[in-house]
Amino acid sequence: MKRTTLSLIAGATALAAVTGFAALTAPDGTAAPEAAGATTRLPVERVGLACPAPSSSEVAETLYTSYTPTGTDKAAGGAEAPGTGKAERPTALLRPAAGTTADGGTGKDGKKPAAAKAPATVTAPGKPVTAEANGASAPALTGSATGTLAPGWTVQQTTVVPAGGSRGLLGLTCGAPDTDFWFPAASTAKARHDYVHLTNPDDTAAVADIALYGPEGVLKSQFTEGIPVPAHSTVPVLLSTLTHEAAQRDVTVHVTTRSGRVGAALGVADEKLGSDWISASADPSGSVVLPGIPADATSVRLVVMAPGEDDADLKVKLSTTNGAIVPAGADTLHVKSGMTTSIDLPDLTRGSAASLYLAPEDPKHPVPVVAALQVVRGKGDKSEIAFIPAAGAISARATVADNRAKASTLSLTAPDADAQVRVTASAGSGAGTPVSKTVTVKAGTTTALTDLVPQGLKGSYALTVEPVSGGKVHAARTLALPQDGVPMFTVQTLTDDRGTVEVPSAHQDLGVLD
Repeated sequence: MKRTTLSLIAGATALAAVTGFAALTAPDGTAAPEAAGATTRLPVERVGLACPAPSSSEVAETLYTSYTPTGTDKAAGGAEAPGTGKAERPTALLRPAAGTTADGGTGKDGKKPAAAKAPATVTAPGKPVTAEANGASAPALTGSATGTLAPGWTVQQTTVVPAGGSRGLLGLTCGAPDTDFWFPAASTAKARHDYVHLTNPDDTAAVADIALYGPEGVLKSQFTEGIPVPAHSTVPVLLSTLTHEAAQRDVTVHVTTRSGRVGAALGVADEKLGSDWISASADPSGSVVLPGIPADATSVRLVVMAPGEDDADLKVKLSTTNGAIVPAGADTLHVKSGMTTSIDLPDLTRGSAASLYLAPEDPKHPVPVVAALQVVRGKGDKSEIAFIPAAGAISARATVADNRAKASTLSLTAPDADAQVRVTASAGSGAGTPVSKTVTVKAGTTTALTDLVPQGLKGSYALTVEPVSGGKVHAARTLALPQDGVPMFTVQTLTDDRGTVEVPSAHQDLGVLD
């Protein structure tokens, strides 16, 4: 028999760059010995995002900002088109999804919603591209980035509603499709109108389930199982219609899929406090970090849920610019299994930008929890609401788009050890030269950056955070755009962009016998 050499590793590497996952196996299903311990990191070559319908208000003004950072694009060429032997041209494009508008309607006069002007194709990493879509008929968007535009591709959806029941500044980083999402700080109260938006970016239908957890546990609900989400479409679901139980101020929403994937976000409209989006909390964890509480917050409410079988006993700490302190009267928190617990934290920041840490009282027995903060700025009819979900640490790189001069604050916090990060302000969407800065964040503190802006800026810009050395860093961006005396603002936590994937190295071939 002769020995035929097959270049299996190279093929697997290409697959991994596209899908973000690869595994080599021998004919009997065990791991191939040649691949053991031989891995490298390569840029991903395709990513997908989903943006929900931005608003049900006729006076809404929405700006989309699409951006791919520089830094991991050098090794990510265009993906080879199937059957052609030619590389595809890199693209980063969003398209309107079929389905309904933000409030579950079909647009004016029952007509199909008008197509939004989605961001134009990003032609090269390093410069934001923007587009507008105004009114209530702007639909959800789905899309993907390929080749050199895929690693770190991010889209920010920013909506200003100057008047009416949805008044406020609504900000959202469009999310990657997934199968599991947790949303603490939701509500079925009469003064709230909370919608879960399920958007399917794929070519096949998805089926989703929604579970609601209140202060007494699971809420009896209906029409929450087997919700169909057709391909390239969006389905908004009003939470208050899912249960006959008494209205609950604090509810945790759990979205899962039985088949397929969806992008999920929770839109909130409060009759007194304005409106904003709630992004998904980081995965359940024994320790939780909620970064980026504004220095002038007038009200902060912590909402926590323990999804497992054990109760959670947590220590509460506040990280300020000067160090970690224990909030007065809120040093510990007990969370019963399967229930949502909340606590008001008045006068929390006292004029200092801050972050909140939750850690197990017994480090040897951590109990996973999910959490979010409801934050209010202003008072009376000049109040505005925003939400801060628990955020994971940035392991390699994270980016937030649509920053404005004198309106953006980047909060960085290091819960356990001193850390250094490199922060880069990109070129502007109109003009501007990128600038970078290395920032040291002391353990247990929060650092707020307000002055890192591109030179000669015109338009908006992106901020990218990359760890350099030291401990873990969590981050959030506050965008403040006051209007008519209302301190409108929104907070987006930064999520690692997963711009690279670990794959088997292609340093040798695998052989098989004929």
